[in-house]
Amino acid sequence: MNTLTSVFIILTGLAVMMQAGILLGMYLAIRKSTTLMESLASEVSTKVVPTIAQAEALLTEMRPKLRVIADNLEESTTVLRGQVQRVDAAVNDVVDRGRLQIIRADELLSRTLDRVEQTSDMVHNTVVSPIRQVSALIQGITTGLEFLFGGRGRKNSGSREDRRPVPQDEMFI
Repeated sequence: MNTLTSVFIILTGLAVMMQAGILLGMYLAIRKSTTLMESLASEVSTKVVPTIAQAEALLTEMRPKLRVIADNLEESTTVLRGQVQRVDAAVNDVVDRGRLQIIRADELLSRTLDRVEQTSDMVHNTVVSPIRQVSALIQGITTGLEFLFGGRGRKNSGSREDRRPVPQDEMFI
């Protein structure tokens, strides 16, 4: 049993030594990582922290200017909206007035055409028709007189080509 115990003690000693070696390796690796992390942290603190501080200072410095820009933009938008509304009202007014003038011009033209037509009818009824009637009456009298007095000096008194033209025959109204 003695040898068996010695073997177990030797194996246990080797296992403990192996564990000690592993723990030493882990310690060295963590220490190296910690050193690397500390150098990285110091680099970040030396480079990034001042940049953040500068950005905060710049933002603090620009905040009033940005507020002024935003206020000016808001005021400009309000003024522009008012101007657009005025232009819209003016354009609508011009369109309405133009539409009204077109309606008036159409009514004026319609009334003028109606009056021209009425005048034309009145001229026809009062001037042209009586002139035609007088012309027809004169033509009838002329034809009757030609028939009564015109047959003496002619050879063929019945033909229309032989008779002389009467000025009323050529009249056109």
